[in-house]
Amino acid sequence: MLRLLILVLLLANGTYFVWSQGLLQAYGLAPASTREPERLAKQVKPDAIGILTEAEIKRVEAQVRARAEPAPNECLRAGPVDEAQIVALRHVLESSLGPTGWQIDTLTVPSRWIIYMGKFANAEGLAKKRGELLAMNLQPQVLNNPSLEIGLSLGGFDTQAEASAALGRLSLRGIRTARVVQETAESLTSHLKLPLVTDAIRAQLGPIQAALGDKPLGKCD
Repeated sequence: MLRLLILVLLLANGTYFVWSQGLLQAYGLAPASTREPERLAKQVKPDAIGILTEAEIKRVEAQVRARAEPAPNECLRAGPVDEAQIVALRHVLESSLGPTGWQIDTLTVPSRWIIYMGKFANAEGLAKKRGELLAMNLQPQVLNNPSLEIGLSLGGFDTQAEASAALGRLSLRGIRTARVVQETAESLTSHLKLPLVTDAIRAQLGPIQAALGDKPLGKCD
C-alpha cells in the first residue's frame, strides 16, 4: 500500500512538472502565459513613451482645459446707430440670431448749453481772443456745433440756468462779450446691445459687424 502511494505521488509530481513547463501545450494542456508576447507584438512605437516633468504635466493640463472649457459669455455693445442702420441691423439680427439675444437701446441725450463767444470775422480775430482768454487762465473749448463757428466755448452745461450762473461768475473776471447759447438740442441716440454673447453668437458676428459699418462691437460699460 505504501509503495502504491509513493508511486502515485511520483507520477503526480512528474505530470505537474511536464504541465508546468508547457510540454503538454500541443495537447491543449498548459498554464496561462504571463509574458503575453502577442500583446508586445501589437505595441506601436513603445520607445516613444516617456515620463513627463511636472512643468510639462501642467502645460498639458492647461491645454486640455482650454479646449474643454467654452469661452466665457460677455456683453457687447456698438453705436450710436442711425435709423437706416437700425433697419438693416434688425434684418441681419433676426436672420442670424432670431428674435432674442439682442436689443436696441434708445437713450435720451440732454440738451447742452455753453458760454459762447463769437462769431468772429476771421481766424485772426479768433486767435486774438483765444490768446486773451489764455492770459486770463481761461481754457477755450472746442465747439460741437458747426453752425456756431467761428467761435469759442468757455464751458458746457446740462441746463441753461447752470450756464447763466457760470457766466455771471465770469463777468466778475472781466468777460463782457460772452453769452449763453444752446449748442445742441435734446436728442435720442440708439445703440445695439448683445447682452449675453455665447460661442454660438460669436460665430454669427461677421454679418452683424458688417451691418454696423464703422461702429465696432466693444465690451459693455
